[in-house]
Amino acid sequence: MSSSEFLWYIPNDTKPGHRGDSTVESHNSLETLTNHAKALEEHGWKGALIGTGWGRPDTFTVATALTARTTSFEPLIAIRPGYWRPAQFASAAATLDQLSGGRVRVNIVSGKDNLAAYGDSEGDQAQRYTRTREFMRLVRKLWTEESVTYEGEHFRVAESTAAPRIQACGERRHPKLYFGGASEAAESVAATEADVQLFWGEPLDGVRERIERLKSLSKALDRNLAPLEFGLRITTLVRETSAEAWADAEAKVARMAEDNGTGWHDHRQSIAVGQRRLFDLNARGDVLDDNLYTAPGRFGGGGAGTTWLVGSAEEVARSLRKYRELGITHFVLSDTPYLTEIQRQGDQLLPLLRD
Repeated sequence: MSSSEFLWYIPNDTKPGHRGDSTVESHNSLETLTNHAKALEEHGWKGALIGTGWGRPDTFTVATALTARTTSFEPLIAIRPGYWRPAQFASAAATLDQLSGGRVRVNIVSGKDNLAAYGDSEGDQAQRYTRTREFMRLVRKLWTEESVTYEGEHFRVAESTAAPRIQACGERRHPKLYFGGASEAAESVAATEADVQLFWGEPLDGVRERIERLKSLSKALDRNLAPLEFGLRITTLVRETSAEAWADAEAKVARMAEDNGTGWHDHRQSIAVGQRRLFDLNARGDVLDDNLYTAPGRFGGGGAGTTWLVGSAEEVARSLRKYRELGITHFVLSDTPYLTEIQRQGDQLLPLLRD
């Protein structure tokens, strides 16, 4: 799995205790987040996805601060069209990319948010994804072309050149654009505009089906970019033994049931198609494939906290290899307490995935 990339997750939340994390006052201080980013460097991780949403600290600012305090850490910066306009974002990202020596990655998020709070508005699903498509297309043009003039339904620029210019490095012409979404409209955007399609933790058959569909859709829609890559965003609960892992997993779910999933359900504001697919998995059983635990979704888990891969390092590595065999090359993993698990999984799990 040497061609795969492994990132972690930094929650970036004003409230402590995110998904069972340590509840300390300094949980979101620059010092604490820097300790996470440096631990990621020291324990074999490429970088981390940094969460976004109105009411949370600004993701781009956090990513910039952590990049300045590290040497190889690569932030996967979650951003929303509408919160940013394309030209401003293209310039900001190009600047950070230049200052960091090419370490920027971008996760485009089109899910629901408190849009009115920052002066944005959206129409129906079709309009939302049309805007996202335009945003991604224009940002890429501003990174790779000069004197860009673009007239779209939602965005327009005239003779625009983002500075500084993105410096190409090998096959990397610009920061990768990651994207998620399982609806028909979202998959159309991914097939034509994304560099990496991220999946939540579905069973292998579901991921296989979606990869095949997206590859076919890319051909049908005449994708003119490099082939779409695929990634998995999932919770990985790793312990010394399988028995210990399952005991801890069941204890965590019991605590979630007691407090109605407080701190876990940050993807439950609106039930998107991809999230609904995860919730529906529990009807097939509490454990799918070898060790995909679906019970968290019944008690408050949302997003990457809905399903967990549970087991010893060897068992979880074996499951991740099966996703790799399907074509997954980008892995965004996490478990709590975040700092403890950065170290544990970096030392125990990652070496088994680099054979």
